[in-house]
Amino acid sequence: MRICLDIGMAQLKKFGEELCGDSVEIVRTGQADLVVVSDGLGSGVKANILSRLTTKTAAAMLRRGGHIDEVIDTVARTLPIDKTINAAYSTFSILQIQNNGKVYLVEYDNPGVFIGNRNKLFTPRRVERLIAGKKISEYELEVDDQDWLVLTSDGVLNAGTNGRMNVSWDWKRIGSFIEDSYAEDKCAQDWAEEIAGLCNTLYGEKPGDDVTVVVVKVRRPVHVTMLIGPPQRKEDDRLVVRKLMEAPGAKVVCGGTTGEIVGRILGRKVFIDLSSVAEGVPPVGMLPGVDLVTEGAVTLVQTLEHLKSNTSLKELKTARDGASRLAALLKRADSIHIMVGMAKNEALDCDNVPAIYAYKHHVIRDMINTLRDRGKDITEEYF
Repeated sequence: MRICLDIGMAQLKKFGEELCGDSVEIVRTGQADLVVVSDGLGSGVKANILSRLTTKTAAAMLRRGGHIDEVIDTVARTLPIDKTINAAYSTFSILQIQNNGKVYLVEYDNPGVFIGNRNKLFTPRRVERLIAGKKISEYELEVDDQDWLVLTSDGVLNAGTNGRMNVSWDWKRIGSFIEDSYAEDKCAQDWAEEIAGLCNTLYGEKPGDDVTVVVVKVRRPVHVTMLIGPPQRKEDDRLVVRKLMEAPGAKVVCGGTTGEIVGRILGRKVFIDLSSVAEGVPPVGMLPGVDLVTEGAVTLVQTLEHLKSNTSLKELKTARDGASRLAALLKRADSIHIMVGMAKNEALDCDNVPAIYAYKHHVIRDMINTLRDRGKDITEEYF
């Protein structure tokens, strides 16, 4: 996998309506990620039904392996035209990004896509053609690390011209704002909410149209390797540490005894980071060559709680405790290799060892399942 995508989406419904008239479907497959954005004619329930029909039809065909041309033709042919205003009942954009960085984008009556690298917009080649009597715009290009795409509905453009602030606001001004608001460490969700938030302000917090912003940030894959607990056989200590240190990406060690083993084999001392002390979470350790050293079971339980409650990355990044820092690493990661040591902790009360041992591994299994449900690529290894 050459690239990974961070996708975020924010919406505003027209003031006074119960439902947003725009719809978004995101389809992730093993070979490509797809985003379908549709804007239903008008607003409210009717517009929502029309736009959802468009996105659901396109997404269902794409999930079943339908060719992108087939999808466009089917959607275009099934969209009726309102004869009064000579406009389609629903507009759409379909974005397909393959794992090798190849991009195909088709737009039908939606605002033009914003495409850039870091804080600079660029204009890709666009081709127009007719499908089922409807004029569509197509883009084909390749993207790589720090490229991005922003898809919008026309409610974003209307925020200035038909909004309550009466300011000059058009595609070019929106593009300038997107350029200025870019930050490498800003996640796609935060960026989408920031753009939608500005639109809300321009509307005087009473949107005169439905607003949809979808941000797709392209980056290189992020890898994390976790070592949890010592191996069952002491003679495997060196093997396990070597595997950890040779792994790509960030390296995490969970468990005090495990940290001491890694430090001993590397010939380095583990220091306690007193600034990381937090209520209910033991402090983290510092070990040169290892990105994060945490306590074991208690920290894992708190980390799992963050993952299950979907604590925002923004909140996790501002915290210093081990559970927040580990959760942030795991949320940012695309692939995670978990190395689980099967040794029992002899320092514990012997009568409680089986129960504590079983509970710890239940937490690990729950964490693995939770991460997989979040779309992470998880591999496991036991020693």
